[in-house]
Amino acid sequence: MSATSTARDLIGVLLAHRVTDAVLAPGSRSGPLALALAAADEQGLIRLHVRVDEREAGFLALGLAKASRRLVPVVTTSGTAVANLHPAMLEAKHANVPVLAVTADRPSRLRGTGANQTTDQREIFPGIPFVDRVNAIAGGPAHLNLELDEPLVEPTDWDFESEAPFDKLKERSSSPSKGHDVPAGPRTVVVAGDDAKQPARVLARDAGWPLLAEPSSGSRNGEALVAYRMLLAHSPLAERIERVVSFGHATLSRPVTQLLSRTDIEIVHVGTQETFPVPAGDNVRFVEAVEHEEASDAAWLAAWHDADAAATRAIDALLDGTTPYDVARTINAAVPPEGLLFVGSSNPIRDLDLVARPYTVGERRLIIANRGLAGIDGVLSSAIGAALARTSSRSIAYVGDLTFLHGSNGLLIGPGEPRPDLTIVVASDDGGSIFSTLEQGAPEYAATFERVYATPTGVDIAALCTAYGVEHRRVEPADLASALDEEVTGIRVLEVPVDRAGRRDLTARIGAAVRAALRP
Repeated sequence: MSATSTARDLIGVLLAHRVTDAVLAPGSRSGPLALALAAADEQGLIRLHVRVDEREAGFLALGLAKASRRLVPVVTTSGTAVANLHPAMLEAKHANVPVLAVTADRPSRLRGTGANQTTDQREIFPGIPFVDRVNAIAGGPAHLNLELDEPLVEPTDWDFESEAPFDKLKERSSSPSKGHDVPAGPRTVVVAGDDAKQPARVLARDAGWPLLAEPSSGSRNGEALVAYRMLLAHSPLAERIERVVSFGHATLSRPVTQLLSRTDIEIVHVGTQETFPVPAGDNVRFVEAVEHEEASDAAWLAAWHDADAAATRAIDALLDGTTPYDVARTINAAVPPEGLLFVGSSNPIRDLDLVARPYTVGERRLIIANRGLAGIDGVLSSAIGAALARTSSRSIAYVGDLTFLHGSNGLLIGPGEPRPDLTIVVASDDGGSIFSTLEQGAPEYAATFERVYATPTGVDIAALCTAYGVEHRRVEPADLASALDEEVTGIRVLEVPVDRAGRRDLTARIGAAVRAALRP
């Protein structure tokens, strides 16, 4: 089959999978695929996004797929271009996001020779389903490697015939009509990790159990607790837990990990070991869904809400309007109904987790993050992709300065490419402040901490934004709320200065204040 025919067939199969967006990083060997995608874009069949950086192209596809829940292909040429997709494909695998890596390859006869840009690209992404035929695409995440021989480019009329539409892509989760029965009785809490979605909230509501929901769970609304990780660490209630029902992929805090590591209580996880954050003991049951019989003792739920109120009061009393937690709380409040918030890893999502008040049920806010492997790479591109994929009343990305710098090439967007209306808030403390709250931030490691953990860069973020042609403004924490309320056209960056020096002390004081409030 000619390269042109393969490209035409690819578009037909993508349309059958109801693909609406595709990402392309140009190259010679992928030339026929590029021309086919451009033609599909011109015909209004698929919206094309072109990027010159393959790593950022992969994360853009990830963000598009994460927000739309549709299959999104990312197309590259051969050689190192393929390897640059690996970080995004790893995230797609561990978060079960339907990204399709479409990699152009040299003919197999050239493998093992010194032919230019030739390596063995087959199954280059371990654990990702691999196919080498267009009609073998069955959803994502997956890798399609296409051997394209010359002539790569030839005159043609790009007419596309879609195969019969697929009813569904590979399901991201299974929800059979009948699930595992979780009877009332034991003192139970519901944990909602990343992408848990509404079943966690509904179970907690109907059964009358405390809901411990991470910001990107899709469940942090209604009656969800705010300072739940502090309650697990400092409240006597944590010692009385007899059962946990867990949804999603909970990786955000050590207290939750320690809870799910317990072997003396019953744990029911809706999912598999792949989404359970510790090796499961005999006390852990993996199920596809859960059912409950009746509401539990109302006093159990009331005690958790009373403790949560006391803990949040203690935390609020320590915030003076300038701390990173104040920034997180302001951002949380700025997301309107139908709004989108994409949160970076490290401190931003943990700060949000401690102070974010639950949203009103039914107002359709989407809070997402790359929590499959929780890396800081590609976050800007993922946020841009998510904002492009979802029509939102307001779109915000919230990242630290190292995450911003690591993924700054995500701002490299050609003048004719689709751009979302997106505000990127950078909590700027010139370094990796998360490490100051961990073991390596202890005083005995101070001599080497700045160089090997904090890694200050001194980069002028304003100048960097100017180079990319992106609007930049430095905003003090007190002025952030009004800045976020402004109308936005295109992409802009709000850099918010925060202090890194006092982070470890503030964390310790918050813990002490909560402990005093809960164990008077």
